This record gives sequence, C-alpha cells and structure tokens, in this order.
Amino acid sequence: MEKQEIRTFGRRHGKKLSTRQQTLIDTVLPALKPTTGDILEIGFGAGEHVRDLARNNPDKIIIGAEPFMNGVASLLSAITDEKSNRILDEYTGIRIWADDVRDFLRETDSKFEQIWVLHPDPWPKARHEKRRLLSAEFLNLLSKYLSENGEIIIGTDHWEYFDWIREQIKSTSLIATIPDMEIIQTRYQHKNKAGTAAPKYLILRNA
Repeated sequence: MEKQEIRTFGRRHGKKLSTRQQTLIDTVLPALKPTTGDILEIGFGAGEHVRDLARNNPDKIIIGAEPFMNGVASLLSAITDEKSNRILDEYTGIRIWADDVRDFLRETDSKFEQIWVLHPDPWPKARHEKRRLLSAEFLNLLSKYLSENGEIIIGTDHWEYFDWIREQIKSTSLIATIPDMEIIQTRYQHKNKAGTAAPKYLILRNA
C-alpha cells in the first residue's frame, strides 16, 4: 500500500468569499495554473511577498502555491483591476497553484532560481510535529528542483522551529547560511504569534 502523505497545512477555507472574490476564483484562477516557472513561493498567505517578487522580477514567472482559498482570493483581488478583473501589468508573471505544492512538484520539470518558504505553520505542539513542512524529507525534495545556483530561502519568527529546521538540514545534502536580511512584511509576520523580536532566515543551497 502506498504511503499516505501527512497534511502539513490547516484548513482550506475560512470566511465566505465576497462575490468578486468568488468570480475571480471561478474565472481568473484557472488561467493562472502553472506548468513551469523561475521562482516559487510555498504558502504565500495573502500574497504580499509574491506580488513583491513579481514587481522586482518582471521578466520571471513567479509561482505561488497556497492551499488556503481565502489567501488565494486575496492575491487574486490584489493583482486584478477592480472593474474589469484584468490582471494588472506588473503582475502578469504570477501563476497560482491553489493546492498542496507537492502535487505541483510531481507535475513540473521546473528548476527554480529561488524557492521561498516564509512563516510556515510551526505546529508547536509535540503531537503535531510530524506535520511540520520543512522536514529533511521535504527539503531533500525541494533540492531536486533548484537550478545550478538556486536557493531555498526560509523565514520564521518561531525560533524553536528555526532550530528544528537546522537540525533537519543535517540529514540533507544542503548547505545552510544564516543571512542578515529584511523583506517585505506580510500580515502573518505582523501577527507574530511567537512573540519574538524579528524573523530569522536561512538560505540553503545544494552542495
């Protein structure tokens, strides 16, 4: 029997979507389904960083993967014209995978310059540790989708999770550095449920 994958994210749906958001899900989202891309963000929340990536990399295809449909709807609302629902010019490079990113990775032959994972759910309770996304197994999977000089960039404000990830890296072939960096703040960073001073970051590269 095939091993069933452990779900690493929480709910798929939150509060009821607005009429416009549902229209965007029904009519715009299907056209943004990705096949290949240059930069991948996993778990983009409301999409603030995906939009920042698109603005700063106008010649790249930016893929955002997010299973929470309210987050997908928020991103769609932000990248489209409010009257026509047309994709705004600065966001035409964005593609959206509205499901588990592992399903997308099984379908794509992309080699990414960057793979971003910002503020993943830390699943702080011991009984939920197996649900943590950034296990050695998942990091090894991501490493196969990096370009020659590609990077996995991880950010979390949950410092115990940060240390846990560093331990997981020891069971991979990836090389880790701890950069001093600042990126656009997302609503999840503003929430800062861990109550720490600032996020910590890791940059991983293939050896």
